Amino acid sequence: MKIKGQIVDVVASRIFPGEITIESGQIKNIQELQNAPKRYIIPGFVDAHVHIESSMLIPSEFARMAVCHGTIATVSDPHEIGNVLGKEGVRFMIDNGLETPFKFCFGAPSCVPATSFETAGAEIDLSDLEEILSWPEVKYLAEMMNYPGVLHRDPLVMDKINLALKLNKSVDGHAPGLRGKDAKQYISAGIYTDHECFTKDEALDKLKFGMKILIREGSAAKNFNALWELIDEFPDQIMLCSDDKHPNDLAKGHINQLAMRAVANGCNIMNVLKACSLTPVQHYKIDMGLLQVNDAADFCIVEDLVNFKVNATYINGEKVAENGQSFIPSVESDIINNFNCAPIQVKQIQLADKRLPVKIIKVEDGQLVTKKIIDQVLNNNGQLSPDLSKDYLKMVVVNRYHTAPPAIGFVHGFGIKEGAIASCVAHDSHNIIAVGTNDESIVTAINLIIESKGGVSLASAKSTAVLPLPIAGIMSSEDGYLVADKYEKIDQEAKQLGSSLVSPFMTLSFCALLVIPELKLSDKGLFDSGPFNITDLYSSQI
Repeated sequence: MKIKGQIVDVVASRIFPGEITIESGQIKNIQELQNAPKRYIIPGFVDAHVHIESSMLIPSEFARMAVCHGTIATVSDPHEIGNVLGKEGVRFMIDNGLETPFKFCFGAPSCVPATSFETAGAEIDLSDLEEILSWPEVKYLAEMMNYPGVLHRDPLVMDKINLALKLNKSVDGHAPGLRGKDAKQYISAGIYTDHECFTKDEALDKLKFGMKILIREGSAAKNFNALWELIDEFPDQIMLCSDDKHPNDLAKGHINQLAMRAVANGCNIMNVLKACSLTPVQHYKIDMGLLQVNDAADFCIVEDLVNFKVNATYINGEKVAENGQSFIPSVESDIINNFNCAPIQVKQIQLADKRLPVKIIKVEDGQLVTKKIIDQVLNNNGQLSPDLSKDYLKMVVVNRYHTAPPAIGFVHGFGIKEGAIASCVAHDSHNIIAVGTNDESIVTAINLIIESKGGVSLASAKSTAVLPLPIAGIMSSEDGYLVADKYEKIDQEAKQLGSSLVSPFMTLSFCALLVIPELKLSDKGLFDSGPFNITDLYSSQI
C-alpha cells in the first residue's frame, strides 16, 4: 500500500511532499516527491495521561471513538478500577484493550487505596505491584499521589518507586501545588512527570528541576489556558493529556482539539505535534510508530495543520477510522463488579443543628481544587438544611462496598435549584456521591445507583433518570456512542436543574478526591488536605 501527501516528520522537524510505502503493517519506504496531495500525514495523537474508566466506557469502546479523532495511543492509569477490584480490575482493562489494535500503554496503580481516609473495594500491595509491573503491557508506575509520603521518604512509598525504577520503568507524578524545595524533593525521588499544574508559575518551578509537564484539558479540569505557552518555551518537556474525558466530550474530539487550540494561539506546529506524539512515545517507550522507516504504520491524515480535521487514522497499516466513522468493532465483555450496600433512608442523612457554623466545600468550574468556606447554614426544624439563596447544598457520600452510615457535608458552587444528582464515578474509591437541594431527592438519586449497582443519576419532583454502569460500577460495555448520547441527555437534565457548571457530574466525581486540595468529602467524613486528615464538619469560628 502506498499513501501520498505532505509528510510531517516530527523527529526531523520538517514537512515535505512524499509517498509512504506500507508492507505487513510497517513503513518500508518514504520517498520524497516534487508534488503530492495537499493533505497532511502526521503521527497519531497520544493522550499522555488518561483514566479510561472516566469515559464510562471499557477500553475497546474508548478506542473505537478515539481513533475517529486521530488518537492512536493512550497512557492509561487503571487505578479507578483498581480501587474497586484490585489486580483483577487492572487485568480486565488490559485484556479488553488487547481486543483492539489501539496502542494502550497501561500503568501499575501506585496508590490503591489512594488514602486511608476512605473506603476502597480493594488494595494493591507491593507484591501485587511487583506482579503487575512484570506484565509486558504495563510500561510505568502510575501517578504517585501520596506526595507527603514521597517528601518524607515513607519506606513503602519508596519501595514502590524503587521497584519501578529497578525494572527500568518510569514513574508518573501527582503533586498539585508543590513548589520550591518540596517540588525538588519530590522529583529527586525519580518522578519526572506531573499533570496537576494549574498555574504557569507552578509548572515553571517543576520544569526547572527537570520534570516534564503534562498540560491537562479534560471534562472537569481545564488547565490549557494557563499553561499553553509552555509548548514553545519548553518544547522537549511538554505533553498533552485529558486525564478524565466523559463520553459525550470524547464523541466530539480528543487531543486533536488541543492541537488546534495551540496552533490558533500561535504555537510552533512542530512543538505542538511533538507534545502530541514524539515526547510521550519516547518518555513512556510506547510501541507506536512516528513516521520513520521500519516503524509501525501508525499515523493519521488531516486536511490541514490548523483545524486538524481527521480524514483517516491508520494503526499498524490498517485503516481504523475514516471521516468520523470507526472501523474498530465492538467486543463483548463480561460484567465484573464489587457493589454490596443497602438502600438508604432520609433519616440517615439528617444533621442536627448545633448552632455552629460549618465548613463548606467550594467548587470552581474547570478545576479539581476546592476551597473552604465557613458559614452558617439554614435551620429547618432543628436540622441543618441546604440554603439555595447562598447556593449551599447538601452533599452525601455512601460506602458502596458495605452498608455503613453516610457521610454528610455542604457544598457551594453547583448552582442546582431543585432536585439532586448522584454518581458512583467518584474518585478514587468510587463510593456513591450526591449533591442536592433536599433530602428526598438526594436519597432517591442515591438509591437509583444502588439499584443499578453503579452509574450516574438524577432525581427531582418532576423526574428521575439513571445511566447504569454495571462494570465495576463505573463503566458500560454498550456502544460508546449510545453511552455518549445517554450521558449527554442526563448531563443536560442536570443543568436544567439549575447547575451552570460545564460538567456537573464530573465536578461532583472529584469532590471525593482527597489527594487534591483543599476540602473534600469521603465516606468517612469531611477531609481537609492541609493537615491531611478527617476534620469536623462544625467550626468554632467564622
